[in-house]
Amino acid sequence: MSTERIAILDFGSQFSQLIARRVREANVYCELFPWDTPMERVMAIQPRGIILSGGPNSVYDDGAPTLPDYVVKAGVPVLGICYGMHLLAHALGGQVVAATRREYGPAEIRLDTCGIWSDGPADLNVWMSHGDSVAALPPGFRAIASNESTPIGGMADEARGLFAIQFHPEVNHTQRGRELIAHFVHRVCGCGADWTPAGIIEESVAKIRALVGDRPVICGLSGGVDSAVTAALVHRAVGDQLTCVFVDTGLMRQAEGQQVIETFQEALGIRLLAVNASEDFLGALQGVTDPEEKRKRIGERFVRVFESQVERAVGVRPPGSARPFLAQGTLYPDVIESRGPERQSAAKIKTHHNVGGLPKDMQFDLLEPLRFLFKDEARAIGAALGLPEALVWRQPFPGPGLAVRCLGEVTWERVERLRAADAITLEELGRAGLMRLTSQAFAVLLPVRAVGVMGDGRTYHEVCAIRAVTTDDFMTADWARIPYEVLARISTRIVNEVRGINRVTYDITSKPPATIEWE
Repeated sequence: MSTERIAILDFGSQFSQLIARRVREANVYCELFPWDTPMERVMAIQPRGIILSGGPNSVYDDGAPTLPDYVVKAGVPVLGICYGMHLLAHALGGQVVAATRREYGPAEIRLDTCGIWSDGPADLNVWMSHGDSVAALPPGFRAIASNESTPIGGMADEARGLFAIQFHPEVNHTQRGRELIAHFVHRVCGCGADWTPAGIIEESVAKIRALVGDRPVICGLSGGVDSAVTAALVHRAVGDQLTCVFVDTGLMRQAEGQQVIETFQEALGIRLLAVNASEDFLGALQGVTDPEEKRKRIGERFVRVFESQVERAVGVRPPGSARPFLAQGTLYPDVIESRGPERQSAAKIKTHHNVGGLPKDMQFDLLEPLRFLFKDEARAIGAALGLPEALVWRQPFPGPGLAVRCLGEVTWERVERLRAADAITLEELGRAGLMRLTSQAFAVLLPVRAVGVMGDGRTYHEVCAIRAVTTDDFMTADWARIPYEVLARISTRIVNEVRGINRVTYDITSKPPATIEWE
């Protein structure tokens, strides 16, 4: 594992973990810290550089996050992004003012040659999101980027290794943003490029063994890549101490339950217990329409079912003995959107059943080896661990399953209707060779009815929406441009083959402003 590390200070931006993702794409290890983390904790990793994230505040707001004194005094290179730039300017004697013309969304900017950009002046399409701007440079700094709206779009004090930019290089919308971050961590900070899936596995296995000791581990398999990679990684670390439990919630995609059993029990030789709790989950969801309540009930029911399997999986525990671990495939986006405990300054978007929906009195200690990884990183680790390609590249599926794609009340009839429509959607995308080109695709059953005509008769049935997106990191996403003829086949088949649906729509909303899932 590399000892060359970058520290990222999080000032509350929804894009903070994307910065971490871009650093890792450059094969450099990094850790993300809340901005007010004690200096000792941050400097304990001996960072080769520090990146300051954006944030929702103005430097003049009451109670706004401030720049910790040690950042500049540490003697390592610093890169400030958006609010991070304002903090540097404000702390070092520059002037930050409310912008006369705010910039939100795409913009053009000219970036000059500097320590973080050695390729010569370049006109770049970038992503902006700011209401304040730097009006006067701090002593020792020069402007390195500008456009008509933002004359000081970047600044640098190269003698001290201090750099800042107004735009967001971490988002996909910024042209060559990955290169800029790579320039900073490699050329300015002097980091190598040796943080790889093999290194992640090696470090994770060591940490799991140290944490678990001789205690049993139970891992819930959902059918998705996150839980599958978690199971394979934990099994690599502790072997037969692991028991996987597959809970059939009745909310899985078509034929997914049998695929899970065949892969883990038969192909990988991992101990697996399968329990059918469909009636239990559907009963818990009866009459529930609020999406947050759905997630919380599913999360609580999931843990209770697990608890009922503990004795069967690990035997009766003597009084006072250590609790088993519950291994979960929690990823970075789950933590971000649920506002996990290390993300208190960020806005909560939704509760994930494996982050914010678990009961406080559960009888397990949590083990989350993928908690600070993104989906593509998890896939790379899964491939390195020898998981089947079909499993590694399986379309993502939310923990609460079809319950959060069945808007309104979840009944067995509506779930079966949705399951059939979803299967048709994926089948037609597969036939068209579009499954690997769409990062996530699925059907949604809406709680509305529409009038239709079928066989000379009037119908008044439910509406199905198709959602398909493309993304690299699942933090931002664009709607997939599926050919009209493929959409036509999907629509025709759903209306003809699925009783109770007479209208199909296609969702063309990006993330943001929408989320990928509807609930």
